[in-house]
Amino acid sequence: MKKIIPVFCLCFLCISFSEKNCEAAAERGLFVTVLQEPQVLSSRKEILRLIDFAKKAHIRILFVQIYRANKAWFPSRVADSRPYEVCLKNVSRDPLALLISEAHKSGIEVHAWLNLLSLSNNKDAKILKKYGLETLTRNLKKKRTIEDYKIDKQYFLEPGDLRVRSELLAVVNEILHNYPKLDGIQFDYIRYPDRNPSYGYTKNNIERFKKATGNKVVKEDTIAWQNWKRKQVTELLTQLVKRARALHPDIRVSATGCAPFVRAYYEAFQDWPSWVNSGLVDFVTVMTYSDKVSEFEKYANEAKKKIITSGKINLAIGAYKFKNHPENFTQEFNICEKSGNATCVILGYGDLVKNSALQIF
Repeated sequence: MKKIIPVFCLCFLCISFSEKNCEAAAERGLFVTVLQEPQVLSSRKEILRLIDFAKKAHIRILFVQIYRANKAWFPSRVADSRPYEVCLKNVSRDPLALLISEAHKSGIEVHAWLNLLSLSNNKDAKILKKYGLETLTRNLKKKRTIEDYKIDKQYFLEPGDLRVRSELLAVVNEILHNYPKLDGIQFDYIRYPDRNPSYGYTKNNIERFKKATGNKVVKEDTIAWQNWKRKQVTELLTQLVKRARALHPDIRVSATGCAPFVRAYYEAFQDWPSWVNSGLVDFVTVMTYSDKVSEFEKYANEAKKKIITSGKINLAIGAYKFKNHPENFTQEFNICEKSGNATCVILGYGDLVKNSALQIF
């Protein structure tokens, strides 16, 4: 299911907007999260409803969330597969396989969307029961309870922990063995926490840093430590990408990146332009979430300038931010489609369904 819809067929994208520059319009993508109610994978009716919506909205790619907080919406021995088992019982066949089949009938690609290093607030995650709290990234503050590890209301796994990498590689194995007809796989939350970025101080990570660099002291403001953390993020992504392509050579592999770039590089320790420019991933979806139109446009222009080859960047628009100002959503979508970037990806489907004012397609 590669290159289903050639660019010259996308002139209908000027609907609701100007007829000018139609040939430059970006394609359309849609994030489908497990957080919406009812969940898409919970019934055949909801799956078919999504496909019908996507066809009418001229969506080319569905990014379907099937792994979040160490929980699986696919058959898994590595993660908590209870969500999958509930959906399977309701649908009477594998829900994601059904979604892929129905999407392909309509020329729509399906990419598995995986939230990898965030456990959300799942303190009972299987990976924590298996390895303990040492797999969670941490700052230097004293930890008395598991709640002390929370960052921005969620728990983050340490990207430099080799046990974490092994578990996530096993997740990719399970997904691609079970769904050979997937068109793509998108790795989300490949980063350190990006607020107050003094993280990475697990015993295992510090020992590996000292051994690899010869540094005996770890200081947050040193280039060596910052580069080490950035290297851990890229190494994890590299291993995941290699595994995915080994199992499914034709699959489109992507990652998400923070915006603006200064936040990504110095706080989340993501060097997402290098991921694209080196050919590590096929494209990056940049989280250009802002309810300020001017800020969104700034992010969009910055992202385009960071990439050597055009067509390698998607821009994500957070529909959830525009409940009371749908006119701003329309402006951002218009900017995105004319930006020269590859795809405009909306987060998310549930927000569009709940608010008809956002259905501008």
